[in-house]
Amino acid sequence: MPRRIGLYGGSFNPIHNGHLIVARAIVERLGLERVIFLPSAAPPHKPEEGLLDPAHRAEMVKLAIEDEPSFEFSDFDLTRSGPSYTIDTVIHFRELLGRDADLHWIIGADSLPEIVTWYHASALVDACHVITAARAGWEQIDWNEFRKPLSESQIASLRAGVLDTPVIEIASTDIRRRIREGRSTRYLVPDKVRSYIEVHGLYRDSLSGHPNT
Repeated sequence: MPRRIGLYGGSFNPIHNGHLIVARAIVERLGLERVIFLPSAAPPHKPEEGLLDPAHRAEMVKLAIEDEPSFEFSDFDLTRSGPSYTIDTVIHFRELLGRDADLHWIIGADSLPEIVTWYHASALVDACHVITAARAGWEQIDWNEFRKPLSESQIASLRAGVLDTPVIEIASTDIRRRIREGRSTRYLVPDKVRSYIEVHGLYRDSLSGHPNT
């Protein structure tokens, strides 16, 4: 039986309980061996302004998942040069884990409509299973927009990868705003992450993700 591996990329700015709950739900739903968390150094579809230093984001991911045996950290997207294109990451893990590995790239439903604009989107859909963690409103997606770069079979694969996962209304942008406003993030991020943010004074600057100095 091929190894079933999840790849979970993102800025994780910061990682929060919603990320963890969704990853755990997908592990159970698909019978994955593990999920590899991949913080991005330079996400091509997100502005760099407000993006915390990679070392801090990496450390918070490590703290968040250290007690979960099904979760693993990788710094691949943090240490390579250039934008963190998903297809390049998938190709790397295909070479690392072997051709028989069954790779699943995890995204949120808010990212699904954007996938047609991703670098080599067609090759990506062929290279792995794109798994979409469904959120409220995903049913409103206009699948006709996917026909420009993708084939009907590729669109069918994307639709089959949409999973009904717990709807967790937690967002990193809201967490950063709450910190700037001096409000609590308890129950939104793991306690170890919350302590790390407090100790290092992260996200207090209203103009960026960097701490005040």
